[in-house]
Amino acid sequence: MSAEPVPTFEEMMAMFRESREQIIELRLSQEKAEERRKKEQKEWNKRFAEFGDRIGELIETMVRGGIVQIFQELGYTFTQCSRRGMSFREDAIGVHGEVDLFLEDGDYALLVEVKTKLTINDIKDHVRRVKKYRLYADYRNDKRHFIAAVGGGVIDDNVRDFALKRGLFVIMQSGKNIEVIQPKDKARVW
Repeated sequence: MSAEPVPTFEEMMAMFRESREQIIELRLSQEKAEERRKKEQKEWNKRFAEFGDRIGELIETMVRGGIVQIFQELGYTFTQCSRRGMSFREDAIGVHGEVDLFLEDGDYALLVEVKTKLTINDIKDHVRRVKKYRLYADYRNDKRHFIAAVGGGVIDDNVRDFALKRGLFVIMQSGKNIEVIQPKDKARVW
């Protein structure tokens, strides 16, 4: 049995340099792959967000479509509906927010939150938002009465019932039109 020759120092150094270069190349290729993955993920996230925005705009447009007329039939005299949200901010009292749709007349205003798929948390958030808006309005000496509604493309029965029990109107898709479901007792007024 013959023994394998022992590499010389120079040969060992050459093998070390070659291994080191291979490791560096592997790391660089992994870093490039990771950069590409991150770039692709960022682009996908951007496109998904744009798609979500478009779906949200579609749902808001569907809800806004005949909402003034429907609420007029319910006895409210709303004459105008904001388009694509209404922001409010008052730093002096620390309140700010945005409402998807805002209907108003002289005595009442309706604050509407619209979601693609409405959840119980969306309803809780909207109630908090309306309370903030009441503070904002009081600070500005706006004495109108505020009522609230939630709407969505998809609303499960338990979510609808949760909103109605809290005195909110519920706006749902019903065939080709929208349907407004009134709270069983009385609409909550802020």
